[in-house]
Amino acid sequence: MILSDGDIKKALKKGRIVIKPRPDLNEQLGSSSLDLRLGSTFRVFKHRRVPFVDPFDPKTTEGMTEELKITKKEPYVIQPGEFVLGASLEWIELPDDIAARVDGRSSLGRLGLIVHSTAGHIDAGFKGIMTMEMANIGMMPIMLYPRMRICQLVFEPLSAPAERPYTKKPGAKYYGKMGAVETAISQEKI
Repeated sequence: MILSDGDIKKALKKGRIVIKPRPDLNEQLGSSSLDLRLGSTFRVFKHRRVPFVDPFDPKTTEGMTEELKITKKEPYVIQPGEFVLGASLEWIELPDDIAARVDGRSSLGRLGLIVHSTAGHIDAGFKGIMTMEMANIGMMPIMLYPRMRICQLVFEPLSAPAERPYTKKPGAKYYGKMGAVETAISQEKI
């Protein structure tokens, strides 16, 4: 089951789901989703720094990206075949009994923009700015502007509150993060 527009409005009003800045429901609320906007922070890959990436070697994963800020006057141009990390404008807080799924917007998907390569799930209990793994699989460069509606969240109630929500998960690497955040996979054990 997923939350309807009415249920999303109730959850926002009661503070069960927190979105900051408060969304413009006339523009961002769909029948069963809530659009998020693009922030101004990106992380671009310094792909010439190392010859390969070893997920468990911090020398190849830490510092493999650099932060880039955009403005309406100077948007980010995502080239065909390019992969970049981008941040949502909104801060998100989910309760222990609601998870969310990140989906792309079909209008942007029809241009070739993918907003999450594999990580389309947000755990119950998550708090922070969402990092999107964006790729342009189209044939033409796409201009990305801060504050544009970039993706949508679909909220999914759990059958019961999570016994170990994201906030209490040992090693919750992305909890409370601001801006686009590069991978922290090297912190994991094999």
